[in-house]
Amino acid sequence: MGERVTLAGVAARAGVSPSTASLAFSGSGPVAAATRERVLDAARELGYLGPDPIARSLRRGRSGIVGALIGERLLYAFRDPVAAALLDGLAEALTPEGTGLLLLSGDAARTGPTPEQVSRMPVDAVVFATCGADDDPLLDVFLSRGVPIVAVDGPDRPDLVLLDVDDYGGTLDLARHLAQLGHRRVGVVTLPLRLDGRSGPVDDARRAVIGFADCRHRLAAVEDVFGPVEVTEASANDIDEGQRVARQLLTRQRPTAVVAQSDLLAVGVMRAAAAMGIDVPADLSVVGFDGIDTPWLGEHTLTTVVQPSAEKGRTAGQMVTRFLAGERPDNVRLPVRVHIGSTSAPPYDLGRTTGAD
Repeated sequence: MGERVTLAGVAARAGVSPSTASLAFSGSGPVAAATRERVLDAARELGYLGPDPIARSLRRGRSGIVGALIGERLLYAFRDPVAAALLDGLAEALTPEGTGLLLLSGDAARTGPTPEQVSRMPVDAVVFATCGADDDPLLDVFLSRGVPIVAVDGPDRPDLVLLDVDDYGGTLDLARHLAQLGHRRVGVVTLPLRLDGRSGPVDDARRAVIGFADCRHRLAAVEDVFGPVEVTEASANDIDEGQRVARQLLTRQRPTAVVAQSDLLAVGVMRAAAAMGIDVPADLSVVGFDGIDTPWLGEHTLTTVVQPSAEKGRTAGQMVTRFLAGERPDNVRLPVRVHIGSTSAPPYDLGRTTGAD
């Protein structure tokens, strides 16, 4: 192979100065259209593909890359409609700024990058895109490097900039809706409380180590309306896991309503109910959180809390842009709304089957 073609060689072929050639490539300066075309023609003739991106990033002090941490395995980001919409909104906001996304698994214990690897990653900022744990081991690594962080739904710490939705207020309205219908015996199916693969009944010890702010707030809202409730944890946010743990809950106890902490889990609860001969909503009301499309439900529409997932992603991107401009953005809380669908109704007469309500 011959010698590596340089920008100076392109400038010489085009008959311009190296600085003019650089401006022609970057599009950031006043270069006449004819001159720019001459430079690009010379580059094509010589096989020059553009400035060395590594050298350019060193000169600018920027990599042009923003890390997006996903709370679970990366596959989760493509299976969960909420995560996918958020990442799409984030990319929509960052791409016009010339910034790319680097997807990272936040599940460092199993599949994610190690703190040592993270200490070398060339990122300009980091978005904890799907509710990072308050004690995520990668968090302090980024903070020690001075990397700007936008926490989406968490980690919820005073030293971070937080973007979230009104998890508590939305779930409170949802719980009040069930209470107004007459429900008193309610069960909850939670999102993973920690990324350790555990599922099943949640006792006081497990409650004490909840790692995610949205889980805490959504559970607190239900219990502020109904008092202590039966809680079952899902090990992952997907339909199959929702169905599996809902069967456990419905076997241990017969609530008249189940509050699922996501719409995917709610669909799983409805599948478990159908398999057990429990009619929704005549025998069991099921409600969720997110507001995603739920084609799995056929003629039913889910009663749920609708959150603006794509807007949340765009807002996160705007907050990152402000960080990179030298500003520290304020915390942002986006509103949510309750959508009343066909999966909630007044409770059946528990006295016929259990002798209590």
